[in-house]
Amino acid sequence: MCRLLRVHPSGFYAWLKSPLSRRANEDKRQTDLLLKAWEESGKVYGYRKLHDDLIDQGEMCCPNRIARLTRLAGIKAQIGYKRRPGIYGGRPAVAIDNTLDRQFDVAAPDKAWVTDITYIRSCEGFAYLAVI
Repeated sequence: MCRLLRVHPSGFYAWLKSPLSRRANEDKRQTDLLLKAWEESGKVYGYRKLHDDLIDQGEMCCPNRIARLTRLAGIKAQIGYKRRPGIYGGRPAVAIDNTLDRQFDVAAPDKAWVTDITYIRSCEGFAYLAVI
């Protein structure tokens, strides 16, 4: 089997005695601490705040290691909040019937009024043009 997998027999027997390295054991222990801190935060914290939590607990770790462990564990910060569909407040818009039906020629003044507004981009921002 060692020949097929191209593994030296001494390496295989060393792995049998200690399958996980010291670093792997430490990574597993810190990942468990990260998961616990993440769950206590309501699954909101990202790796920066989780790093601060571990430092407060007395753990020695660098932010890059915490970023790697959180990425491998699938821990992500919650960014913003999801809006509930359909609950935005206010009243629904009321559409007014088109009484002119695009017939802008009227017999007497003050019988029909038409308005329009547009935005014109300029170097200083937007200029608003309203026509009545």
